[in-house]
Amino acid sequence: MDVEILARIQFAFTIAFHYIYPPLSIGIGLIMVIMESMYLKTRKKEYEILTRFWIKIFALTFGIGVATGIIMEFEFGTNWAVYSRYVGDIFGSALAAEGLFAFGLESAFLGVLLFGWHRVKPWVHLVSTIGVFLGSLFSAVWIVVANSWQQTPAGYHIVGEGLNARAEVTDFWAMVFNPSSMDRLVHTWQGSFLAGAFLVLSVHAYYLRKGRYTEISKKAFKIALVVATVFSLSQLVSGHSSADGVAVNQPAKLAAMEGHFEKSAPADLYLFGWVDKEKQEVTGLKIPGGLSFLVHQDFKAPITGLNSFPEADRPSQINAVFQFYHIMIVIGMLLIGLTLYASFLWWRNRLFETKWLLWIFSFSVILPQIANQVGWYAAEMGRQPWVVYGHLRTGDAFSQEVSSHQIVFSLIMFTVVYSLLLALFLYMVNKKIKHGPYDESKESVNFQFLQ
Repeated sequence: MDVEILARIQFAFTIAFHYIYPPLSIGIGLIMVIMESMYLKTRKKEYEILTRFWIKIFALTFGIGVATGIIMEFEFGTNWAVYSRYVGDIFGSALAAEGLFAFGLESAFLGVLLFGWHRVKPWVHLVSTIGVFLGSLFSAVWIVVANSWQQTPAGYHIVGEGLNARAEVTDFWAMVFNPSSMDRLVHTWQGSFLAGAFLVLSVHAYYLRKGRYTEISKKAFKIALVVATVFSLSQLVSGHSSADGVAVNQPAKLAAMEGHFEKSAPADLYLFGWVDKEKQEVTGLKIPGGLSFLVHQDFKAPITGLNSFPEADRPSQINAVFQFYHIMIVIGMLLIGLTLYASFLWWRNRLFETKWLLWIFSFSVILPQIANQVGWYAAEMGRQPWVVYGHLRTGDAFSQEVSSHQIVFSLIMFTVVYSLLLALFLYMVNKKIKHGPYDESKESVNFQFLQ
């Protein structure tokens, strides 16, 4: 197989596996801050128990996330040497800021978060929880900034030529606030909050179905439901804003997302479909002129199509970009429907009596994870054939000295190691969940302390 394709597959595999964990850490971090704040406000013991329980889950998620993220840094140097040289000044600035503002903040407070119960004052522990949460948010900032610069470069100039060319920062803040960074950052944060919230919903829906830890599970479920409802709805706004930015800055990507080929014509909005690249047509259910309306508020406004670009400058896997993008949209709408319906039942005091809905929530944890993964795939595959949009092609960015056999061997090795890590993570999380927030055998005797 072609070295470039293998290198792309390997990096896609490693980043997809890594990306399971940081969103969970960010989302669980927000839930922990809310729960511990409720404990300090009300002094009710159940909020302390919930916070301490979810700190254990957070610690597992955070640890695996750090371990799997290190691999990608080595891949930049081994498989993508030309790319690393080209973006080194840009990424060096962003990742140095991540180390200073994100990991520094997290490491300063992580020990207190994990081991500080009853060793520091409650408000000090809350500050440490907030610090770790903010550290995870700031970490996402610099990663998204670096990736967004690849999508919409700004605040730089090019030094050198050919394989020796590289981008240098001329305006740090223009680089940080490049045209796509803020939209993509907000959307990524919201996806992370949903990943964490739906994990909490899933675990406590399971407890409620089984009749375990019912009182504290109702409180945890309500907290997570508020978070999930707010951010599933707000993703509509950030998603629309991000799509508007893509229409301006990366029109070929937008055209691929909706399978729009005509050079300049009104574009339909597909609810689902299948793209035939050779025939340049899409078969599916559509809203005529819907994309034109979303971008220009006019059903007849023209949208730049794929035929406006040379074939070498278009995404090669148009149907894959189309499918990934629409899977993300469908899941997003499903999450909105689930959370709004659950909120309605809560308002009617029937939420915890609706067993079939709790059953759905028990398995809903997978939905934000799928949406996060396919959203990233749509964004990255839609950027092709560019690794730095309009400047450096992916085919020119990989290491010339790495052989296909070396990549295949390392890919097999990563697959084995990552499978073991995933199995270990699932085993440990399942063990924590089955053990529960506290000893059930003492519930009938000592449950009054929870009130």
